Amino acid sequence: MSLVKKLMPAQQASLEPSTHAAADCTYDIVTDEEGRKFLQIDTYDSKTRQILGKKSQSLRFSPEAIEQLKQIISESGF
Repeated sequence: MSLVKKLMPAQQASLEPSTHAAADCTYDIVTDEEGRKFLQIDTYDSKTRQILGKKSQSLRFSPEAIEQLKQIISESGF
């Protein structure tokens, strides 16, 4: 699992968008010992993997990263 504390813009190597396989995804709101809330997003392996339904990756966003994400979404016109 990764704890995302800060989001930084990336420089795209090309203008061509890359294609990604679709994956199932779940989210949860988790609370630490101090009462801080985090958004956790889990992705699951594709349907072609040996172990179906196995969790592939977990990202946990800090409150600060969530605020950045809100701003990025707002400024991007989504």
